[in-house]
Amino acid sequence: MLRKQASVKFINLTRRTEIGANSYYLEIGGQRVVLDCGMHPKNNGEDALPNFKAIADRKIEAILISHGHQDHIGTLPVLMRRQPAARIFMTETTAEIGSVLLHNSVNVMTRKHEEIGATLYPLFTHRETDRASDLWQWCPLRQPMLISGERAPQRETDVLTFEFFDAGHVLGSAGILLRADGRTIFYTGDVNFDNQTIMEAAVFPEEKIDILIMECTRGDHAKSAGWTRESEERRVAEAIDRAFKRGGCVLIPVFALGKTQEALAMFYKFRQERILSEFPIYIGGLSSKMTDIYDRRAHTARRQLAHLQLMEKTAPFVLNGQTIHDAPIRAGRVYALSSGMMTPKTLSNIFARRLIENPQHSVFFVGYADPESPAGLVRDATPGGDVVLDPDGPAQRVRCNIEQFQFSAHATREALIAYAKKLSPRKIVLVHGDPLAVEWMRATLVADLPNSEVIVPAPGVELEL
Repeated sequence: MLRKQASVKFINLTRRTEIGANSYYLEIGGQRVVLDCGMHPKNNGEDALPNFKAIADRKIEAILISHGHQDHIGTLPVLMRRQPAARIFMTETTAEIGSVLLHNSVNVMTRKHEEIGATLYPLFTHRETDRASDLWQWCPLRQPMLISGERAPQRETDVLTFEFFDAGHVLGSAGILLRADGRTIFYTGDVNFDNQTIMEAAVFPEEKIDILIMECTRGDHAKSAGWTRESEERRVAEAIDRAFKRGGCVLIPVFALGKTQEALAMFYKFRQERILSEFPIYIGGLSSKMTDIYDRRAHTARRQLAHLQLMEKTAPFVLNGQTIHDAPIRAGRVYALSSGMMTPKTLSNIFARRLIENPQHSVFFVGYADPESPAGLVRDATPGGDVVLDPDGPAQRVRCNIEQFQFSAHATREALIAYAKKLSPRKIVLVHGDPLAVEWMRATLVADLPNSEVIVPAPGVELEL
């Protein structure tokens, strides 16, 4: 007699169809888990949280974290406070990165409380962050685990197991494979199927998958014909050289985790290959802490330039919230400063406000930027147009040189479609994308995989999968 399979339930806890406070509830085999719990990069207070109210009456057994970016781990202490019995799992590297990032987040929220009177801030404290990180359990890649925290017995099919796979996005990032009652669910998290300057491409499962939960970040951008990372690196080097010859400097807004380290590795290659002569590099304080972690794990992580010590070989100068105001803008220098979105009050935003009206200087964009963020507004501005970089400041005219390069740490939409076609899952759930990106992915998958049900989950609505 065949045993009836248990139902699979899913709730998109992200408040809108967007790249925001990413978080997803999953119920399978009678077990309840949450995949990621991020903080929205633009919103404040309660609006920066995932919609935890949608699961307030449910006891969560486990929280699984894919990687250490703010939009995936930024509200973990809040969810742990609300679900004190839940076990927390992530890779060892994500645990190290996550602790540093959350402590930095406390500092940022405290400043917001003091500067703009954000009454709910900070959402959690340094002490709470320390207590939370003490409870995290590290999991190796490719090791099936029980949500009790023990390694799963071989051939176990009746209970829920999960397994991390290298996602190739940033250091420590992982896709998550869940198995229960003979069913398989795979959550990609943020993934890259191409090699970067440091990170190697994802190594994801190719076995039968019933439900694929897939990111869509780059769904609204086609891969440029003939694009290669090597040719794009050469374009950057040539653009830097032109900027320096104009007597200007270059600002590159970057994320502290991932993009900073990829940029430093690229600059190292320029020096080694004598494409450019040596030039001073400036990064932020959080970026330097993340780079230290990359350096400590240089010999153990899957990566290109396996033994490269970035801080030693590129010797960047470090700026912080105090020194940024006193640092003069100097020609012949590259300022790779966070945040990548140029969020108000961050180093890249403060620095951009000082150079944006000067045609000698340049701003290079090298990855994703929300169209409504300051970075998106500057990137998309017409020459001579006005933008507001900080709501507390005046509009400024864009006279600096703006250039865009494609070094996204996310998979191309073509690679995502190819992976979905390789798996041919029964159901595909599309998440982590702006509406246009998600819609392109949905329409393409419906046409290419007529036997798969493609779902765009409405926020806060329970789905029976």
